[in-house]
Amino acid sequence: MPGRRILLLGVGNILYRDEGLGVHALRLLEQNYSFSGNVTLTDGGVMGKLLMAVLMEHDVVVVLDAVLGGEKAGTVYRLEGEGLRKSLGFHDSQHQVDLVDTLISCGLIGNRPETVVIGMEPENYTEPGTELTPACAAALPKLIKHALEELHAAGGSARPCSDAATAATS
Repeated sequence: MPGRRILLLGVGNILYRDEGLGVHALRLLEQNYSFSGNVTLTDGGVMGKLLMAVLMEHDVVVVLDAVLGGEKAGTVYRLEGEGLRKSLGFHDSQHQVDLVDTLISCGLIGNRPETVVIGMEPENYTEPGTELTPACAAALPKLIKHALEELHAAGGSARPCSDAATAATS
């Protein structure tokens, strides 16, 4: 489905350890890959509903985030539909705006993009600190691999900028 506008959106608070893993993943993608013209990368941080305008400019949104699924730290999840409510970046964290509610608002005023969350189980998302826990840092390449697969399925493409990127997702 070429031509669809795709947003890779990293969310979370990088000041609270693993809560910021979506932003850390996005930064690695920015540093190590070049993307087709229909793909936009955005650091959504803790912006919540302030992201509505950028969400509505896209047909497909792939959110990278911390997800509470009850599994061991570093487990990667793919969420869509009602499962999106497990996403920490907009819910049950330091910034209490829900992704599903934001998407519903987008639909009410014109465009609700197809949305999937590629998320990871955090180990520590409440303790202040800018570094990911070892479990999440070690699993970040797996999260990136799943995000790239989702991007390709949506009609976008990514090309490693160097051999380091290829090694990072192996």
